[in-house]
Order: sequence, then C-alpha cells, then structure tokens
Amino acid sequence: MTTSNGLLRLGPDLPAVPLEIAASYRARTRGLLGRDGIPGAALLLTPAGSVHTFRMRFAIDVAYLDRRLRVIALTTMAPNRLGLPRLRSRHVLEAEAGAMAAWGLRVGSLLSVEGGGPPRLGPR
Repeated sequence: MTTSNGLLRLGPDLPAVPLEIAASYRARTRGLLGRDGIPGAALLLTPAGSVHTFRMRFAIDVAYLDRRLRVIALTTMAPNRLGLPRLRSRHVLEAEAGAMAAWGLRVGSLLSVEGGGPPRLGPR
C-alpha cells in the first residue's frame, strides 16, 4: 500500500495540517475505512474524482481539488453515502466532519503539500 505523510498548507498565515497521502489504488480503496477518526489531520486521495462513505464509522468533510490543488467543491458526508463525481476533480481531501470549516477552507482556496507527496501535486 503506497501512502506517505506530509503537511497540508492552507495559506501563508494558517498553520499546516498533518497529511496522509494515498497514491496507490490499494491505499485509495482503503482510505479511512476501519478507523474511528482522523483528528486534526487529513487524507489526500490522488488521483480521485469521487468518494463514498460505505462502512465508515464517522462523518467526513470532503474537498474536491483540481489539478492545481484548488478547492472546486466542499461537502460533508454521513456514513454509508455515495458522493457525486466531480468532473474537474483530480484529488480528494478528506477530514473529520467540521474540520475544514474550522481550518477556514472554502471553494477557491489554493492548497499546497509539503513533503511526502507525489511529484505532480500542486501548481505548475
């Protein structure tokens, strides 16, 4: 299973968020399944255009990101739901429900990843 760790930068004046990056098919399929939460951290699925919460134990915030890591859609999903695919989405960011609002994340936010990420993440 290919996962790595890094830091998610939400903006120049905001603290970084610990990040787990799921870049392989197996890691993306596993996602947050079997966990009781991911407090204070996030999971980046790459590449990904949609997600589901079947068999998950907790609600999650979902941010759909374009190829430059700009947020194109945000939603909160309860367990056992199927998310709508977003055509321009290349990556999906997941966190515990309420975390993204607390971080100040909104549609249009430009994110960056430091350390541990696949080489093609972020603006070019």
